[in-house]
Amino acid sequence: MSELHPIIAEIASRADDFLAGAPDRAHARAGIEEAITIDYPTLEPADRREVVAGVMHVLEDEDFFGIEFVGDPFTETDESDEN
Repeated sequence: MSELHPIIAEIASRADDFLAGAPDRAHARAGIEEAITIDYPTLEPADRREVVAGVMHVLEDEDFFGIEFVGDPFTETDESDEN
């Protein structure tokens, strides 16, 4: 991944600009993939996947997504609400 590290760092550094308003991780992935397509069109598919994963990892480490998944995301209602 060492040869991809500069690309990952560059895209992650611009994420605030091109991911502004991205409501969730799926939209962020799509935005990252679009940035790769525009800026690095010759990247092989395996390298693209690695760059997307690397950028997502950087954004996760920087808490880019905030507190999106607090608690159990599969719980629809609070048990105390049912009583």
